[in-house]
Amino acid sequence: MDGRKRVQTVLSHRDADRLPMDFGSTAVTGVHVSCVGALRDHFGLDPHPVKVIEPYQMLGLLEPDLIDALGIDTGGVYPIKNLFGFRTQDWKPWRAPWGQDLEVPGDFNTAPAPDGGALIYPEGDTSAPASGHLPAGGFFFDSIVRQFAFDEENLDVEDNLEEFGPVTDEDLRHFRDAAAAMAQTGRAVVATFGGTAFGDIALVPAPFLKRPRGIRDIEEWYVSVSIRSDFVRRIFERQCEIALANLEKIAAVVGDNVDVAFICGTDFGTQISQFCSVDTFRELWQPFYKAVNDWIHSHTAWKTFKHSCGAIRPLIPEMISAGFDIINPVQCSATGMDPRALKDDFGDQITFWGGGVDTQKTLPFGTPGQVRAEVLERCEIFAPGGGFVFNSIHNLQARTPVANLVAMFEAVREFNGSPVAAR
Repeated sequence: MDGRKRVQTVLSHRDADRLPMDFGSTAVTGVHVSCVGALRDHFGLDPHPVKVIEPYQMLGLLEPDLIDALGIDTGGVYPIKNLFGFRTQDWKPWRAPWGQDLEVPGDFNTAPAPDGGALIYPEGDTSAPASGHLPAGGFFFDSIVRQFAFDEENLDVEDNLEEFGPVTDEDLRHFRDAAAAMAQTGRAVVATFGGTAFGDIALVPAPFLKRPRGIRDIEEWYVSVSIRSDFVRRIFERQCEIALANLEKIAAVVGDNVDVAFICGTDFGTQISQFCSVDTFRELWQPFYKAVNDWIHSHTAWKTFKHSCGAIRPLIPEMISAGFDIINPVQCSATGMDPRALKDDFGDQITFWGGGVDTQKTLPFGTPGQVRAEVLERCEIFAPGGGFVFNSIHNLQARTPVANLVAMFEAVREFNGSPVAAR
């Protein structure tokens, strides 16, 4: 059974020959460049600078030799442009502030920040206002909010739709070729097409646009959900129309070469609660998620992937009702997110893609033994009967001890050789 068949099997809520694992297929299941470098060193792989494939979070490319060493079953298809609006191509050297030699895209252009960190620019244009800030001592960029003046009495929906245009012929060729190439690897193909992330707060400030219009301040956006809900709904309505038209064109060129579509990264949970009520979710978000999921399920064999951090237990039934097949990252440390209760209550209705180990405490700050114990426990809970793809709780973060990373991968391998995994 290859990786693709393995993932397809557990997505059908059946046991595979072993537990499948994903790292690197999306911007929320990735690996920080420092961890990629450390793992390459650990396995004695060809030493060369790691490529930055997602500069916002400084995620690194997992090359085939490392993928094979780790036993990863997935591969990602990304849009042509990244979150800073430039293409991931034309590689050049860049030395990170933490001392790592990297390769970055040609339009990855930075300047010193007043705090000693670095500023980065949308589309690589240094004449535009900087849209990202790598703080001194930091390991990834934060968006710089560039909220220009807007007229409260004349808000224009189109201002918040600048980034949601029709898919281009170039985009279609890229998705077609990338999906076909990834399908040849024997790994499950997880594609991020873009355009279906309704209100994703990472995208609201539009770090990819030179001078974003509309409501782009993070606080102002959250306030708008409450006091300008009709305006937000009109944005979502138009965005959904564009997205469905784009999906029709994309599906026609990628076909069955895609297994999973990453739909949305909008977070609805804090550590202890939710950003909105169930009623607000049901009224403002669910109709558009359902429209996207229904179209995909009616026209393709893809499974749909929803990311949301935090304490989202009360919203999971709504996400299932909206048609999502997969929930990630399964933040088990958040209030109400007990793994056994999640598996018992929802394990036959949705696939848990993540939850394998805590990246806030255990993985970065625990011992290898503690990492092993937590990984084995989570696998024993989530794996039986399918409906589980191993991943950590969100991306592997900078400064995670390589011994702990190795302990995580070894624990998954140990589980896969155990009687529990064979059930």
